[in-house]
Amino acid sequence: MGASSSTANASPEAHERREQETLASAALALPLLRAAFSRVATTAGALPDALAPPRASFRLPESLPPPPHFHDLLARLGPAVASLFFADGAAAGAEGDAGWVPFLRGFNRCCARVSASRSLALLLRVYAAAGAPCGVQFQPDEGGDEEGKVVGELAPEEIAVFLWMCWVMAWSGSAPKVAAGDGGEKSEPVVVLLPDVKHLVLAALVSAGAVADDESVWGWEISSGGKGVKVQEFTSWVLSTASGLGNCLSRYVQERLRSLAADSTEENSVSTDNTTFDTSDVYLLTRGRAWAIALSLRNKLSEKFLPGSVIGMDTEDLLYRSSVHGKGLSRFWSGVEGYNGPMLILLSAFSKGGVENVDSGRRWVIGVLTEEGFESKDTFYGSSGFLCAVHPIFRMLPPSGKEKNFVYSHLHPQIRIYEANPKPVGLAFGGTVGNERIFLDEDFSKVVVRHHAVDKTYQHGSLIPNQGYLPVEASVLDVEVWGLGGEATRRQQDVYKKRENIFSEQRRKVDLKTFGNWEDSPEKMMMDMISDPNRVRREDR
Repeated sequence: MGASSSTANASPEAHERREQETLASAALALPLLRAAFSRVATTAGALPDALAPPRASFRLPESLPPPPHFHDLLARLGPAVASLFFADGAAAGAEGDAGWVPFLRGFNRCCARVSASRSLALLLRVYAAAGAPCGVQFQPDEGGDEEGKVVGELAPEEIAVFLWMCWVMAWSGSAPKVAAGDGGEKSEPVVVLLPDVKHLVLAALVSAGAVADDESVWGWEISSGGKGVKVQEFTSWVLSTASGLGNCLSRYVQERLRSLAADSTEENSVSTDNTTFDTSDVYLLTRGRAWAIALSLRNKLSEKFLPGSVIGMDTEDLLYRSSVHGKGLSRFWSGVEGYNGPMLILLSAFSKGGVENVDSGRRWVIGVLTEEGFESKDTFYGSSGFLCAVHPIFRMLPPSGKEKNFVYSHLHPQIRIYEANPKPVGLAFGGTVGNERIFLDEDFSKVVVRHHAVDKTYQHGSLIPNQGYLPVEASVLDVEVWGLGGEATRRQQDVYKKRENIFSEQRRKVDLKTFGNWEDSPEKMMMDMISDPNRVRREDR
């Protein structure tokens, strides 16, 4: 009774404070927010510095420098976020409760749960406020939305810079802590290699019709320029293919405030003198491809790819690589057998000549994401999965919900029997037996990709450029399998393999004591009689 009356008599300021605290606590713990606010409230200008990414020197994979304005954009990122969302008192160093509510209000504006399109609009606003030269404009919304409406056009280079800015936001939270060290500003910044985002930029352009999905895809470069993409078309592509981009801003602000609330001795414990953040891409699953997959997934598997998109995948999760372990279904099976968890299979191939609807000599990469282990069966099985085109263009094809022919993995039976209609031996994904959407033969030398019309398990979409309606036969270059089940699943596989090795050793050993004496056996007597029945035998007494 007393509690309800006190709530009813609360002042509007107290009511707003309670509302803002409840909303903010859903994104970040209030003690962490209190600790971060206490630091920025005592020092003027501390919040823009805290919201800036760690100091680093970014390079492209080819050791080329990024666009000239990229480092300037990152330097203005912290002040842009502070001025857009925390301008009403918190950024000016207001102390006590007078600055606490504006600080929460600004935090909720960028970190509260909103629609994906609204999150992307806020991110584009930060991109423009940081000084990026782009064609994005903001118009007042007639519906009363204070953020306004985002219009304009993004050129290919602007899309690439925008994606790199989002990746740096993810790197700031996932990468190991970096600081200036004891040398302060005089120390050398850490060198970070930016991921390749050409497949994402190309996917956005193809989705908007700026680039045709045919032979023009091959050899396309970001620097070649060309027709841009309207903001509305770019938003539609993000919502359908890379929905994870909408979470970049909220994640970034939360990680920066969490780092600000941490002990200062921990923040400055790592020196970056002459440090190179070496993340060379030597596998099919590069950091750029891992990031694209993480952005496209909307389940827990997305969190598995985020660290790999920043520092590279953990090599202990590499279950099989044909260039190392050898090609073939038996070699593949020795790496994945007993692994009962989600896996990513990447396949690199090039189309053979002589097929009219496919360009010869073009290398492409496709992938399959399974959520369970492989079994040796002559039928399709599985509960869920994804197909994806990885290179040169990125597409994610989720399940359609019509059929469940997700995986087919058939090995030669140990006991050979006659079969009038033998089932194909190899790996397949989607389609039906004999008419699979993707089929990899048992030697891992040939892969066949069919049109999506034969498949009701995965959604429609081409896996390789200029695919057409005819089956595409290609030569396999490399195959990789990455386990995504974590350390517990790896331990279970190790236990399974040890048990199978023990059984194999037991089957190899023959205990002669279990057999009787051959000289006294009836079998030997019968063999001797057959060989020479008239031979005189001396009776042993």
